[in-house]
Amino acid sequence: METIQKIWFAGGRIYMRTTEGGEYSRPLEAFPTLLDATDEERAGYRIEFRGEAVRWESLDEDIHISSFYKDEEPCPDNEVADIFRRFPQLNISEIARSVGISADLLRRYIYGIKTPEPERLNHIKRTLHDLARELAAV
Repeated sequence: METIQKIWFAGGRIYMRTTEGGEYSRPLEAFPTLLDATDEERAGYRIEFRGEAVRWESLDEDIHISSFYKDEEPCPDNEVADIFRRFPQLNISEIARSVGISADLLRRYIYGIKTPEPERLNHIKRTLHDLARELAAV
């Protein structure tokens, strides 16, 4: 069974080497907590669960080996990304909280790693429209 041997970062990606000699990489956008982390924070990982997962205690981030087998690449040309590019003053964490999702999930939508279902996209837009109405009342 393939297990994690080593993790490293280069060129905006996280890489994994396995005990079987396989090498895999994912864009850091797939892991927004690691994308926002410093090099020092990224270096502070432990391989856990018999080599099946990586843990960054200081970041409260875990990645299972199966995450490296996915092949989604960032697609920043999407509707959610367009909104946040047009309005960079929007606080991702606060908008996510208002929508009822994690900031990491909203970042994955923004980076184009995940695509929100139409209902979720409409909820994000409604939340932003509600905010706009509140601002207009000031």
